Amino acid sequence: MARYASAYLLFFRAVFHFFLVKAYIMSSPSDPVDPRIAEDLRVAQRGCDELLVVSEFAAKLARSRATGMPLRIKLGLDPTAPDIHLGHTVVLNKMRQLQDLGHTVIFLIGDFTAQIGDPSGRNATRPPLTPEQIRENAKTYYAQASLVLDPDRTEIRYNSEWCDPLGTRGLIQLASRYTVARMMERDDFTRRFKGGVPISVHEFLYPLLQGYDSVALKADLELGGTDQKFNLLVGRELQKEYGQEPQCVLTMPLLEGTDGVEKMSKSKGNYIGITEAPDSMFGKLMSISDTLMWRYFELLSFRSLEDIGALQAEVAGGRNPRDAKVLLAGEIVDRFHGAGAGARALEQFNARFRDGAIPDDMPAVTAGAAPMGILKVLRESGLAASASEAQRNIEQGGVRIDGDRVEDKSLLLPAGTYVMQVGKRKFARVTLT
Repeated sequence: MARYASAYLLFFRAVFHFFLVKAYIMSSPSDPVDPRIAEDLRVAQRGCDELLVVSEFAAKLARSRATGMPLRIKLGLDPTAPDIHLGHTVVLNKMRQLQDLGHTVIFLIGDFTAQIGDPSGRNATRPPLTPEQIRENAKTYYAQASLVLDPDRTEIRYNSEWCDPLGTRGLIQLASRYTVARMMERDDFTRRFKGGVPISVHEFLYPLLQGYDSVALKADLELGGTDQKFNLLVGRELQKEYGQEPQCVLTMPLLEGTDGVEKMSKSKGNYIGITEAPDSMFGKLMSISDTLMWRYFELLSFRSLEDIGALQAEVAGGRNPRDAKVLLAGEIVDRFHGAGAGARALEQFNARFRDGAIPDDMPAVTAGAAPMGILKVLRESGLAASASEAQRNIEQGGVRIDGDRVEDKSLLLPAGTYVMQVGKRKFARVTLT
């Protein structure tokens, strides 16, 4: 029975959310609770890691229903790279769900804070971006986010609007509202301090300024990844300092990249960009492991948890997991490239591998640091015993990367994850870091 247990994980999670909402309702027996609020809570908590504080957010929802005033829901992203990937859309999807409930979503581009560099999860000081880099990256951010959010119902803001006018005096006054002891409660700062790794003073300013964004926007709820929890809670505290009702905090899990190990990141080469060509997006989604597929379903798919649980049970009962992966890849490609794009990408995918079926499971290998020559990649991944054998296989037309035949023996591969094939039967999912 153990192999069926994971098939019902999503079902039990849905049941947990039901009883969580029920517990809230029963905690206030004197106040009749609109069942629509319970449903709003269920939508908000789907796939989330944590919602702080559930009772406060329920009260905000009730007030919004009673007054007709939508909640102000904030998501901030620093334009550290020009493209948004599927990992970013985990929180964007949640924003869209809350937007569809009638609330105001604020897509905040951190053009000011990007000049500091977010130290979250870092083991060293993050190099700040230049104003020119920030402007260039910000150009595409909102356009790409609009592929998920409804642009007609989205408030787009830049935090330079209030951070630039703050000035030195205002910055000092802001810094006086938070203690160093509280700042050192942050895990990454504590680790670096204990390890003797330098912490620049300006890094303390980042969570303060992110929190000040919430003050400036009068946010009711702020979203972020689990690595942003400290910063989001700073926003709550600063709002209290400025006499505002504190925002609630909703954190979403960090999505693993195609390697299934590191969080999705362009610098790691394990990302899937939302503006990538349909064929590329489809192929990368098909390359993820069967286990990781269910994580992607929960965090990226718009299917109901019940539908996903039923599909997982079918796979546990013998259905080919490739069928489920095709459904996932098709849904994602359709979302970003239009209806029918997923079906066309599937046709192209099948055509590339017509000479030999792709196994549903294949060895996953981390070959080393990129860039790496194709001969070494084949040797390090165990697909060829030697460089000379790898060269012969290429000369004979027997080597493919993501379905495309390799002809250049001096090919250098950048960081990323690739489905590599030698002959008709040797496959490996190879990651270069």
